[in-house]
Amino acid sequence: MTETQTFTKRTTAPFRFDVVGSFLRPTTLKNARAKYADGEITATDLKKVEDEAIIHLIKQEEAAGIQSITDGEFRRSWWHLDFFWGLQGVKKVVVDKGYVFNDEETRAETSELTGKLSGESHPFVEHFKFLRAHLADPATAKQTIPAPAQFIAELHRPENIESTRKFYATDKELIADIAAAYKKVALDLYDAGLRVLQIDDCTWGMLAGSHAGAKTGDGAGQIAQEKLDAAKELYVTVNNAFLEGLPEDLIVTTHDCRGNYHSTWASAGGYESVAEPLFTREKVAAFFLEYDNDRSGGFEPLAKVGDNQIVVLGLITTKNGELEDKNAVINRIHEAAKYVPLDRLALSTQCGFASTEEGNVITEDQQWAKIALVKEVSEEVWGK
Repeated sequence: MTETQTFTKRTTAPFRFDVVGSFLRPTTLKNARAKYADGEITATDLKKVEDEAIIHLIKQEEAAGIQSITDGEFRRSWWHLDFFWGLQGVKKVVVDKGYVFNDEETRAETSELTGKLSGESHPFVEHFKFLRAHLADPATAKQTIPAPAQFIAELHRPENIESTRKFYATDKELIADIAAAYKKVALDLYDAGLRVLQIDDCTWGMLAGSHAGAKTGDGAGQIAQEKLDAAKELYVTVNNAFLEGLPEDLIVTTHDCRGNYHSTWASAGGYESVAEPLFTREKVAAFFLEYDNDRSGGFEPLAKVGDNQIVVLGLITTKNGELEDKNAVINRIHEAAKYVPLDRLALSTQCGFASTEEGNVITEDQQWAKIALVKEVSEEVWGK
């Protein structure tokens, strides 16, 4: 006789069926952004197009059964830089070189300090209010922002370190002000009704293994152990400085991946080298983890995840439109359950569908088919 396993009913994020948060921009929005950049329409005109696109997306998300609903990041150009630019003491800068991915280089933009940091009047707060106001159930609203670790990594870039040190002589001072600025934004979002916040973080993925361009598999691009250890300590310290003292009913999760730009990637390697301290010390409620192919390594490092934390397996790729085999996905979930109990696992897409406004090389129909597959698999494994 086969024993039927009973699972905890998840009534708060992350849900058994979840998504990372960014969606393909519709053509109307892409065209409007291009016209705005060329000075052909006003900011008010662009906002109207954004509003209409977001309202339409919300209806699509609700129809798909998604319980953690975002605005698709439709008002952003980048998943991370737009948030940085919205902080006080930060400006947008065009540089000589973009981020290097495996098959291409991104647009060359970054964030540079112009003074001391603070989080007052961040534009994302108004963006969130719009999202929440148009939901059938306001409790389903989720806000995504880049992790504090991602911000300090940006400020440490060779192009930026000089301006960073102009205002912050030490990382200790910088960490304190990053945490305070982030907390101000998070508490403003909380006061606006936010209860689910996701911090997106590529820093750990970039530390784990070889970086883009290392196609020979000879370990090119790997980080020396001493530098790796220092970076890990820096990133967990700044993330936890932000997380410490947030409202108890604000659920904060993290999404950790290896880069997502126009369907290409920035790093390759398993979580072994970063499991400590990522899985042992970072004080988040859940980890959304990239696990869509061999670049992500095995599930063994998950054994280090805390007993009170959820792991959301990103087994469905957003980098191409080919639909995964349902049974193969289910088998991988049970493989992961050797290291984290099945009751503390959930399923999502591996990343967003458009971490930048360019979006991945995938159609909207394929995007929604991927989401439908996540839902179908989750219901088969954990029930409705």
